[in-house]
Amino acid sequence: MAPQYFDNVEGMSHQDITFECEVLGRKYSFKSDKGVFSSHELDLGSKIMIETIATLDLGEKILDLGCGVGPIGLILASFDPKRSLTLSDVNERALDLTRENARHMGLASRCTVVESDVYLHLDSLFDSIVSNPPIRAGKKVTYAIYDGAPSHLREGGSLYVVVRRKQGAESVHAHLQELFPRVAILEKKKGYWIIKASK
Repeated sequence: MAPQYFDNVEGMSHQDITFECEVLGRKYSFKSDKGVFSSHELDLGSKIMIETIATLDLGEKILDLGCGVGPIGLILASFDPKRSLTLSDVNERALDLTRENARHMGLASRCTVVESDVYLHLDSLFDSIVSNPPIRAGKKVTYAIYDGAPSHLREGGSLYVVVRRKQGAESVHAHLQELFPRVAILEKKKGYWIIKASK
């Protein structure tokens, strides 16, 4: 099986990739590489989630879990100077690119980049956790993101996830209702659901 974006593969060759995107009227540029999630573009699910939540009150301390090269967390940081972001992934190549993108965007002072398998190396409490879950990694990984969220959120904090309907959005919504007292679907667009679950 070919390596996936959630694998670390030693010796994989590099490809110098830059992609551009526009979100809510703002233009962004990201450095990328092969071997990372959505290496050539801002994927549609992430774009819809950012557009749905960027201007909401997310609090000041935000975790982007499974950050890839960083577009969700870094764009959220760019919308509010009070936001500090922790960006986490298992893919070390993606994390190196996240650091580079944070520097390029002038956001490095407000961003902490952490290698972590889900919450393994994360012990802080956050106002918000945002995630485009790595569906291809399987339910064991994606449901660990949902199940671990309450213990990593401050009281009143929220988890925001994007899931395609055909990849189980309905069952994710039902599962989150078992974990959180308040769950809402913020957006349904082009087959993607943006779900907010509040502690």
